[in-house]
Amino acid sequence: MAKKTLNKEELEAKRQLEDIIKHCPRCKAPEDKRLIRKAFTLATEAHKGVRRRSGELYIMHPLAVARIVAEEIGLGTKGIIAALLHDVVEDTDVSLEDIQTIFGEKIANIVDGLTKLEGVIDHTGSRQADNFRKLLLTMVDDVRIILIKLADRLHNMRTLDSMPDHKKYKIAGETLFIYAPLAHRLGLYAIKSELEDLSLKYEHPAVYDEISQKLQDYCSKNDAVLRRFSLPIIEKLTEDGYEFDIKGRPKSIFSIWSKMQKKSIPFEEIYDLLALRIVFKPKPGVPEKTQCWSIYSLITDIYKPKPDRLRDWVSIPKANGYEALHATFMGPDGKWVEIQIRSERMDEIAERGFAAHWKYKGQTDRESELDNWLKQVREILENPDLDSMEFLDDFKLNLFSSEMMIFTPKGDVKVLPKGATALDLAFEIHTNIGYKCIGAKVNYKLVPLSHELKSGDQVEILTSEKQTPKYEWLNYVTTAKAKSCIKEAFKKERRMLVQQGEAMLQEALSQKKLTINAKILKKLIDFYNLPSKEDLYYKISKNAIRLDNLHNILSDKASNKWVRYWRLSFNNNNAVKSNNLPHQTQMVLSDDMADEYQIASCCNPIPGDDVIGYIDDNGKLILHLRKCANAIRLMSSQGDRIVSASWESHKILSFLAQINVSGIDQIGIVSKITKVISDDQNVNMRSIHFDSHDGIFEGYIYLYIHNTEDLNNIILNISKIKGVHSVTRQERIRNVVS
Repeated sequence: MAKKTLNKEELEAKRQLEDIIKHCPRCKAPEDKRLIRKAFTLATEAHKGVRRRSGELYIMHPLAVARIVAEEIGLGTKGIIAALLHDVVEDTDVSLEDIQTIFGEKIANIVDGLTKLEGVIDHTGSRQADNFRKLLLTMVDDVRIILIKLADRLHNMRTLDSMPDHKKYKIAGETLFIYAPLAHRLGLYAIKSELEDLSLKYEHPAVYDEISQKLQDYCSKNDAVLRRFSLPIIEKLTEDGYEFDIKGRPKSIFSIWSKMQKKSIPFEEIYDLLALRIVFKPKPGVPEKTQCWSIYSLITDIYKPKPDRLRDWVSIPKANGYEALHATFMGPDGKWVEIQIRSERMDEIAERGFAAHWKYKGQTDRESELDNWLKQVREILENPDLDSMEFLDDFKLNLFSSEMMIFTPKGDVKVLPKGATALDLAFEIHTNIGYKCIGAKVNYKLVPLSHELKSGDQVEILTSEKQTPKYEWLNYVTTAKAKSCIKEAFKKERRMLVQQGEAMLQEALSQKKLTINAKILKKLIDFYNLPSKEDLYYKISKNAIRLDNLHNILSDKASNKWVRYWRLSFNNNNAVKSNNLPHQTQMVLSDDMADEYQIASCCNPIPGDDVIGYIDDNGKLILHLRKCANAIRLMSSQGDRIVSASWESHKILSFLAQINVSGIDQIGIVSKITKVISDDQNVNMRSIHFDSHDGIFEGYIYLYIHNTEDLNNIILNISKIKGVHSVTRQERIRNVVS
């Protein structure tokens, strides 16, 4: 019976392979088809007998990745072959040499770039960060590696249901922190949006389901509005001789949630949910940009545009190659509707990103911006002294989503992230110009190095041969290239600090009649979770690591239960293989555990919030909101230290919370607010501050509460007071004066 089922599964796998070949426009040659089938046979044999956690044959995963690579990204034969083979070196007995012999050096190099590091990184470093660095090292030589990796991650996210919760948080956090921005940077908007939505689905399932249902209801109600809105546009464009396709463009669930969080507004107050996309076939002999503006002009004859919502990415495309004209118009039903105008070429590049550029190579020079970005990534990777976590942070800076255009004195355009400074621009032009920069002229006005630039500024960089890099410059820059260059200049200083730290450690050990040796170093490196002894010495010299607890560390009698939990349950290299050891994936936090965890100041969670725990270098369990940006960063880079946590009902301990209140100023309004708080037996007020101006009041109140239920009740009751416009919780609490 089992054999019959297996045969059925194998037949389904072969059917899917033939379907992929059939729908791949770049795999029509007989030799291409033969090589793809050969790769499938090799992968099937290599993974034989292995099943995924979901229960299906493992070969179904490489097949799914190959389908994404072929149909959603648009790669050809080599990409499909590499996708089918992407796990064989890591998980089976097949070697890279075998792949090179059968399929050639190019495919072997791609598979090597996709293979995780094995036996190279010691457990004290961040395995995730090191793997990602290796992936990027190979990516700069062949971008197909990262495109296949994104396809691999997308399929893993689509099938994440079968994983335990702490794994879901780790993978979803890593996806949101690195892979979704990377897909955006490479122009893969559809994949980027799906990765973000799936991350939200697994990190905040209730929120995801609620927004998904509201969006579905909203679209159903307003479908007729869009149809009425689009009919006059269709008639006008047809009359003008355009061949085009017009359709609704649903906003992603994650982007709606992000806007709700950023602006502290409910779903109902987001006004740009209605959107249309016009994709036209260009008329011969007329530039595509001109035709985009012609279509815009035709629409303005019908509807009034919103001037501050015009986005021109056809004159100057985004750094990832994205080209389109976005405009928002007032419809006949009193609703704003966004319209995106693209040519067929622009649409393919928008959907398939970097991969689509090769199809149009020679027709446009837009891919040069992507080449420049890869060059910057290569420069960061070439710094051998940059540790993996530092690299991951710097690289994340380079995945900017908001861009601005800066003009040089000669009129050349430089693309920088929003928030970039004059010093960032200096390093963008040339490393030596950055090192010698003393200031700048922005629109002919003298400004300092730290001056924040705005899109459209014309900037002249001023230099002096006497200028030398300063360490505080790291506070003035935002781009990865600038940070990397400044750090490079201080290698010599770092070496001196490393020597100083070594001397400080030796002095501390001498007082205990000990000397530095491999065993002591390993204990210290393990305890502080550092990648090398140089990092240990450096942190000691900078007083980031104190030496007054050496006795406890070296005796290895750490009593903190979270340290034991982490080492036994998560750290694979230190884990003792025993069936008697507990392996919890969920920590339940109760009133009597207050001394065993710490509330993160960056997001200030309270009982009832969705939280995760992070075990820091000192073994302390730090609680973060799951949606906290710092928590997402930690899940992506140090997932092995993440603990899934939940609250018990808290009725004894009180937690500090802050709410912000605003509304129409009326006599007695503050008295009414304080009365609502004093009437609530579960809430105590610590302090209150209100300001009034031009008939509007704004203020904030510090409360001691037991859990989110009490906080939500007080917010609801205050919001019922006549004159109160909004009441919101502030997660990052201001400094409170006792």
